[in-house]
Amino acid sequence: MAIIKIFHDRCTLCRKCIDECPFAAIEIREGRLFINESCTLCGLCVKACPENALEKEEKPAYRTDLDHYRGIWFFAESRDGKLSHVAYEMLNSALKLKKDLGEEVAGVLIGSNVRSLAAELGKRGADRVYVVDDPSLGHFQEEPYALAMAQVISKHLPSIVLAAATMIGRSFVPSVAARIRTGLTADCTDIGIDPETKLLIQTRPTFGGNLMARIVCKNHRPQMATIRPKIFNEAPVINNNGSPEVIEEVFDASGMQGRVELVGKEKVENIVDLQEAEVIVSGGRGIRDPKNFALIRELADLLGGAVGASRAAVDSGWIPYPHQVGQTGKTVKPKIYIACGISGAIQHLAGMQTSDYIIAINKDPDAPIFRVANLGIVGDVFEVVPALIKKIKEQKGGG
Repeated sequence: MAIIKIFHDRCTLCRKCIDECPFAAIEIREGRLFINESCTLCGLCVKACPENALEKEEKPAYRTDLDHYRGIWFFAESRDGKLSHVAYEMLNSALKLKKDLGEEVAGVLIGSNVRSLAAELGKRGADRVYVVDDPSLGHFQEEPYALAMAQVISKHLPSIVLAAATMIGRSFVPSVAARIRTGLTADCTDIGIDPETKLLIQTRPTFGGNLMARIVCKNHRPQMATIRPKIFNEAPVINNNGSPEVIEEVFDASGMQGRVELVGKEKVENIVDLQEAEVIVSGGRGIRDPKNFALIRELADLLGGAVGASRAAVDSGWIPYPHQVGQTGKTVKPKIYIACGISGAIQHLAGMQTSDYIIAINKDPDAPIFRVANLGIVGDVFEVVPALIKKIKEQKGGG
């Protein structure tokens, strides 16, 4: 564990460290320099100080503390009074670890009027649910959610904490890890338990998706990871009468700095949500030109689906990043995935190969995409897709 040490006898309060800090973590209180809980230990303040009044000091981790941490937790994400699909996916990932670790699985519900959702988690296998129910938590904001989660973790000391790598999870979970001074592996594509050490093995792509890193957190607890949606199936209902132990926690907002004020909430239409789409039509390098994505979009619209893309198409600037499928994009699991002009590099396959039914269109009969496809069409995209569009329109017109 590291800390930023302040030598007050050297500090002249020149404010250069304050100006340099990107997290507003340094303040002057009662004539002395103070580092608050927003500090991420980046060390920029140390480099900026002309008087060497700041020093980043590594402190040893005390392994004796680790024995007090028990339990596998997951953040049960909810929206508009309903549990999100990813809440059940995270529950399933936790249950997978329970088989190898033998520790209890607990969900964490944060929000307003969310206590009733605990029963749904119990029906699917959660042993316990911690509920932080407060009117101020009705709409997601990073700071209060991070504070609430950190308070519950610090009180009950779980060994493992999991969350989905959604917009919400990616936003506040890193702040939780920083508050409780532990590590976090973001955007995992797999997790497991090492049979010898019983440590959490966290797997994620690195070096632009060209390698898969296996990460462990030996000296700090809890072990924290965010997991890409659609990696795990949703936990099924196993007991309709399941009633987990529910522990209600009081949210203490006294530690909030309140730098953000919610002034309103507005629903934005037409957001690309590949991870919820049942049909995805994706284009790759074989589309040749950004204007040809109009063909992909037309087919997707006819099928009531969403438009995806390979990394090559996104890197070429043909379509925005939110459409990217693969290790460095979205992991998807639609009922039907149609790959148009995508060769099937391993990075792309990792993001879509669990789709229920895969249709590949490529003029190269040896393209790797055909190895995972349920139906492969060897042909020119600009002949096959227009013919498919025409046929669908005929059927819709006749039906």
